[in-house]
Amino acid sequence: MDSNNIDFKDLWKKQAVSQPNIEDLMARLKQFKKAGLRSLWKTNILLFATSVFIVFVWYYYQPQFISTKIGIVLAIAAMILYVAVYNGMLLIYKDIDTTQTNQEYLQRLILLKRKQQFMQSIVLSWYFVLLLAGICLYMYEYASRMTVFYALITYGVTLLWIGFNWFYMRPKEIKKQQAKINELIVKFEDINKQLD
Repeated sequence: MDSNNIDFKDLWKKQAVSQPNIEDLMARLKQFKKAGLRSLWKTNILLFATSVFIVFVWYYYQPQFISTKIGIVLAIAAMILYVAVYNGMLLIYKDIDTTQTNQEYLQRLILLKRKQQFMQSIVLSWYFVLLLAGICLYMYEYASRMTVFYALITYGVTLLWIGFNWFYMRPKEIKKQQAKINELIVKFEDINKQLD
C-alpha cells in the first residue's frame, strides 16, 4: 500500500528545483531580446549615416562618370534592402513579452531563427553583391585617374577587405547568432517536455 502512495511534497520539491532554471531562462530571453533590439537600432543608425554620407559625397564631389552614379545608387540600394528586411525582425522581438507561455516563446524563437537564416543567406548575399558592384563602379572614376599600379592596389585592398568580411567575419557572426538562438530554443523545448 505504501508503494501506491504518491508523496506530493517530494514531487513538489523536485519540481521546484527546475524553477530557478526557468527564471534564468527568462533572464536570458530578456537579455537576448534587448541585445537583438540594440543591434537593430545600431544597424539602422549606422546604415542611415553611411547612406547620408554617400549622398553627401555625391552632392559635394559631383562625379562625372555614369558608373560612379550607378555605383552610389547600388550601394545605397544594398543598405536600404538590408535595413528593410532586417527591420521586419523588429516586430518579432517586440512580440516577445513576459506574459507568453513557454510554447509561445518557443514559436517566436523558431520564427526568429527562420528570419535570421533568411537574412544570413539570401538578404546578406544580395547585400554583398550590390555593395561590391556599387563600390567597384564608384571607384572606377577615381581609379581611372591613377596609374595602373595604384588602381590595382586600390581595387585589391578593397576586394580583400570585402572578401575578409564575406569569408571570415560573416560566417563567424552567423555562427554566434545561431548559437545564441539555438541555445534558447533547446532550453525552451526541454522545459516544454518537462511540463508535458
